[in-house]
Amino acid sequence: MSFVGGSMNLPAKSVTRDDGHPLFTNSKQTELQKYPKKPTVSPTLAELLMHVDDAQNSPVDHRAVEIGYGCSSLPSSNPFFLCFNNLTYSVKVRKKLGSIPFCGKNSDETESNGINTKILLNEISGEAHEGEIMAVLGASGSGKSTLIDALANRIAKDSLKGTLTLNGEVLESKLLRVISAYVMQDDLLFPMLTVEETLMFSAEFRLPRSLSKSKKKARVQALIDQLGLRNAAKTVIGDEGHRGVSGGERRRVSIGIDIIHDPIVLFLDEPTSGLDSTSAFMVVKVLQRIAQSGSIVIMSIHQPSYRILSLLDRLIFLSHGNTVFAGSPGMLPSFFAEFGHPIPENENKTEFALDLIRELEETPGGTKSLVEFNKSWQARKNQRNGFSMRSNLSLKDAISASISKGKLVSGATNDSNPTASVPTFANPLWIEMMVIAKRSMTNSRRMPELFGIRLGAVVITGIILATMFWKLDNSPKGVQERLGFFAFAMSTTFYTCAEAIPVFLQERYIFMRETAYNAYRRSSYVLAHSLISIPSLVILSMAFAAITFWAVGLAGGFSGFFFFFLTIFASFWAGSSFVTFLSGIVSHVMLGFTVVVAVLAYFLLFSGFFISRNRIPLYWIWFHYISLVKYPYEAVLQNEFDDPTKCFVRGVQMFDNTPLGEVPLSMKLKLLQSMSGVLGVNITGSTCVTTGKDLLVQQGITDINKWNCLWIIIAWGFFFRILFYLTLLLGSKNKRK
Repeated sequence: MSFVGGSMNLPAKSVTRDDGHPLFTNSKQTELQKYPKKPTVSPTLAELLMHVDDAQNSPVDHRAVEIGYGCSSLPSSNPFFLCFNNLTYSVKVRKKLGSIPFCGKNSDETESNGINTKILLNEISGEAHEGEIMAVLGASGSGKSTLIDALANRIAKDSLKGTLTLNGEVLESKLLRVISAYVMQDDLLFPMLTVEETLMFSAEFRLPRSLSKSKKKARVQALIDQLGLRNAAKTVIGDEGHRGVSGGERRRVSIGIDIIHDPIVLFLDEPTSGLDSTSAFMVVKVLQRIAQSGSIVIMSIHQPSYRILSLLDRLIFLSHGNTVFAGSPGMLPSFFAEFGHPIPENENKTEFALDLIRELEETPGGTKSLVEFNKSWQARKNQRNGFSMRSNLSLKDAISASISKGKLVSGATNDSNPTASVPTFANPLWIEMMVIAKRSMTNSRRMPELFGIRLGAVVITGIILATMFWKLDNSPKGVQERLGFFAFAMSTTFYTCAEAIPVFLQERYIFMRETAYNAYRRSSYVLAHSLISIPSLVILSMAFAAITFWAVGLAGGFSGFFFFFLTIFASFWAGSSFVTFLSGIVSHVMLGFTVVVAVLAYFLLFSGFFISRNRIPLYWIWFHYISLVKYPYEAVLQNEFDDPTKCFVRGVQMFDNTPLGEVPLSMKLKLLQSMSGVLGVNITGSTCVTTGKDLLVQQGITDINKWNCLWIIIAWGFFFRILFYLTLLLGSKNKRK
């Protein structure tokens, strides 16, 4: 069904619901009675869902009220009216080396001191009304996506010139984020969630806690029907390795997660890109229903088909950032006829327009003549019409009226301030954390191989270490082997944390899309992912500690095992936090792995295993104290050797690891007698020469006790989580400069 100039044309054939009862009667008179010719208020979403037309019905003739080029002046019955005037945006591009100056440059570029200023938007003006779809068309590089980004507040305020108003009031970015939604060109979804689960999680983010679970489910089910996804509701989204929904269904799911709260303004960047004609038409048909539910829909589209064109209310054609046409589709024939290039009959009007624009762009003068003609044509049309339309409601009243109709489900009407009538976030922080954690665990549970591989790596490493260092003795060689075991074990815990790099990199753009329009707080994301990582770290730590502690023959009994387990867990926690922080900085998986491996190698080098602290040069001592491996290494050494009653080197063992180690025992005893006479101390073959305390002093481990080492490791983990949050806060603005 289609609203046409304030009226509605409906097909006469009968449409049945799932229960077999007719949705519409065959009587057109009955239909006209249901839908007055000039409704004063747009139908609500619930009303539209009750009378929704099948997406595959043939399109009807499209008529739209002619509008002016620019902002309106007279009132309209439509509550919302978006106007943008003289939007201008340019970027600086450094001149390429070796470029030939006399070859000329594009008309949209100016040069200054070897830096080209490329104009991406050049004084673009237009307007969009509630209940309508405004489409931005043009060839690749014409500025379609840039204009959508400008309207959606995705360009830095200092870089964009011009004004953007809603109902005549300047639209603040904070309010726009709350009342609008932005659908990216790429379908950024969790692959192992079903369509219904994906929309349900979005509902739990965007709909307030005051709504009951049943009402949220009802909203999701209504949206599934509105999007035409009933047959795919229980199907997983899928990815390259898992079969899932089709491309058109993925696109509609992407739209659904952003309109779950029924926004007033919806921006879409090429929603039909990569889809076949039928899927593209169904997507735009869904957008028409959304617009008719009381929203302003603004989208970019490359080349709409004839059927899609019949669903569009307003068009803006761009060429190198300039407007070459702005108006309704019905104006295209007269516009190009007056320009001297009439559109042939039975030819797609947009295809003809885009082909003509492309031909003009290849001429020496470019599209300058068409841009100038459009300005004069718009001026004549505005003078002839004498007026255009605007809303007769203030922004505050329009938002309140829209919320009362069911729009902005997360809204509240108990405040006189329009920006305060809709909360910035629909839910408190702890609710957001629960939803994020639940979604992450659901997605992970359906890909158990990820945790299974990590657990397998830890178990195999533990078994190898247990068999290599089986039941170490307390001899000098046993001491050296213990030191090697601890150094390798502690560094391994950090290296096995490298798998956290792709986890956030895969979610990065989903996170940016969801936080850009206030689905949840960044702090909620960081806290939730920190908490849900703890159970897996506990399992990994327990597995590694249980396999190695008793097999290697480490000291301390149960209390020693418990501290060894805590140290392993703290190492996993600090390593996971460090790698998570790095994943917020780097943008590529391989780059992330390279950085992690290199930095952890440096941490191991300065940990005190290869060279003790008192032997490290002063200019590198700072690296020793920031080494993540230093603190767990020193903690487990103290846990093992901090026993004054335990001896590790006795009289005859003094000669081990020296050239005298191979001489007979009798000779060693004679050497000890000689040494006793010289030193004045009786040293026998069983005299304790080196205790555990002495070994710690030799290793330079004297400044921090083992419990303080444990707290420092845990503190490092929290420190890197805070850095990760700051990285997300500062590095995920998702705006052009």
